[in-house]
Amino acid sequence: MNELIRISFDSDRPTVSGRELYAALEVGTKYADWMKRMCEYGFAEGSDYKTCFSNLGSEMHGGQNKVDHQLTVDMAKQLCMIQRTEVGRKFRQYFIKVEEAWNSPEAVMARALQFANNQLALMKKQNAELVDTVAIQNQQITEMKPKASYYDVVLNCKDLISTSAIAKDYGKSAIWMNRYLHEKGVQFKQGEIWLLYQKFAEKGYTSTKTHSYLGTQGDQHIKVHTYWTQKGRLFIYGLMKADGMPPLIEQEV
Repeated sequence: MNELIRISFDSDRPTVSGRELYAALEVGTKYADWMKRMCEYGFAEGSDYKTCFSNLGSEMHGGQNKVDHQLTVDMAKQLCMIQRTEVGRKFRQYFIKVEEAWNSPEAVMARALQFANNQLALMKKQNAELVDTVAIQNQQITEMKPKASYYDVVLNCKDLISTSAIAKDYGKSAIWMNRYLHEKGVQFKQGEIWLLYQKFAEKGYTSTKTHSYLGTQGDQHIKVHTYWTQKGRLFIYGLMKADGMPPLIEQEV
């Protein structure tokens, strides 16, 4: 089927631009007057058409947005019949074919399959987010489990420190340090956060913090960061020194 006019399939029904149909039908009156007169035949906004805006190009309209309408194919078909012209009859027949193709069993099945695929993709995304949340919560619970000694309490009372700050002590980057700890079997990545394996998570080496922030659209988001306790800092110190990589301050001595 040759395309006489652009059909939009962005909504639950195929639609066509009112201005494009108006131009194709070679209507002599102004678009606003024509659309107002057509709506007097009983068409309702929301069910038969929606008001929108379209940039019609700089050559004829100075590049300004003009009021347009997205018409259902059924409304467009009836408008063509109202025109009572040869062009109108031609476009009416075209819209009938568009509707037949849209309502064919194959097209209905394809849309149902696409909807199912979209739902499946959404569920997979939500499941992945849930897995991340559970892993983070498990670490937070594990971090609270140990009965700390007085020495641990003293250490934990001090400020927490980020991976990047610890890495700086050795002249390394946070990326390098995270990769090193991963290769040593200390931590793994869950989503966008590094978490300790179980046997290390219960030793009080880390503490996770949840931060909330506003997105670009003004909506609120939550992000979790892992920080190291002073005990965890000493643990990393032991690993690094055993591998012949003491901190910079010891290298200078």
